[in-house]
Amino acid sequence: MQQATFRVWRGEGKTGQFRDYTTDIVPGMVVLDAIHRIQATQATDLACRWNCKAGKCGSCSAEINGKPRLMCMTRLNQLPLDQPVTVEPMRAFPPIRDLVTDVSWNFEVKKKIKPFQPRRPDAPDGTWRMAQADVDRVQEFRKCIECFLCQDVCHVLREHAMHEQFIGPRFLVYAAALEMHPLDSADRLTGLKDDHGIGYCNITGCCTKVCPEHITITENAIIPLKERVVDQFYDPVRKLLRVFSS
Repeated sequence: MQQATFRVWRGEGKTGQFRDYTTDIVPGMVVLDAIHRIQATQATDLACRWNCKAGKCGSCSAEINGKPRLMCMTRLNQLPLDQPVTVEPMRAFPPIRDLVTDVSWNFEVKKKIKPFQPRRPDAPDGTWRMAQADVDRVQEFRKCIECFLCQDVCHVLREHAMHEQFIGPRFLVYAAALEMHPLDSADRLTGLKDDHGIGYCNITGCCTKVCPEHITITENAIIPLKERVVDQFYDPVRKLLRVFSS
């Protein structure tokens, strides 16, 4: 039976240190399996979140060898086991204990985004008509499992801690799902520009790279939202039209 060493962050709040645990591993194991084995045999007080173990609940987010990933979807045979596997909590959020962080800020941000507001029905029978292409466009964004890995890797939140000024890629995706919905009638562009800090995103694409659901966050959500904001507020022709119409 093979053994591997895991360098796991242990601590309360911001105070802590890495500790090494060597445990048995077998083919097919993922990082979460190893953490559970360490919990059962060596560190019964090790704190970590998990739920489905199927890559759908988004609970077991962590940083593995410095990269934001889901522990349940990171197979050990994909990692170099000749050296310790580093497992630590997400760095963009306040640490609580061991691998658990306080992600409640994300749920408060979501409340600030205007909800879905359907336009009036456009058919005699009181229903709506939509093009299938318009429906398909927003389905990608609904795959989000709110693991917040994209938030964790975003340098605006991770390195500059601009949580008060910037909502992060997860909620730009959420806004895009609403803003691009063919039935929605709410105006979120003003909020994106003035309150949610869309201008702080410099579209590096790092959020897209870590998404376990393979949502094309940068190209399909953030860039189109940026284009809409630019068209609405900075297009010179529109500015002239507003001047003459006022």
